[in-house]
Amino acid sequence: MWRRASHFDPRRGSAIGWLLTMAHRRAIDRVRSSQAAAVRDDGWHARSREVDFDTTAETATARIEAARVRSALDGLTANQREAVSLAYLGGYTHTEVASLLDLPLGTAKTRIRDGLIRLRDQLGVTP
Repeated sequence: MWRRASHFDPRRGSAIGWLLTMAHRRAIDRVRSSQAAAVRDDGWHARSREVDFDTTAETATARIEAARVRSALDGLTANQREAVSLAYLGGYTHTEVASLLDLPLGTAKTRIRDGLIRLRDQLGVTP
């Protein structure tokens, strides 16, 4: 305030008003500076954070595996493919698969089991 005292003009307002305006402006500058520093620090931390895993490699691996499964599904009979797809890709229970395909429950379970065995063999998975 002392350094800026020569800028005070009594015609524009009271001394206390001038002092409060200066204090208010200083407080705003301090808050904005603090916010800018926080944003800057947060941005730096976000950019310099180590990635726990390689998302690109994980996505590529998932796509390759999905292509293998689709290819193996093509090796099933139509009945097995439909039952397995409903059960494992559609999320239906064995009872719901039987109902949707208008089959006895035992037949639906057998198709699903046989389809899974055939998928396991085609994918080279050991039991």
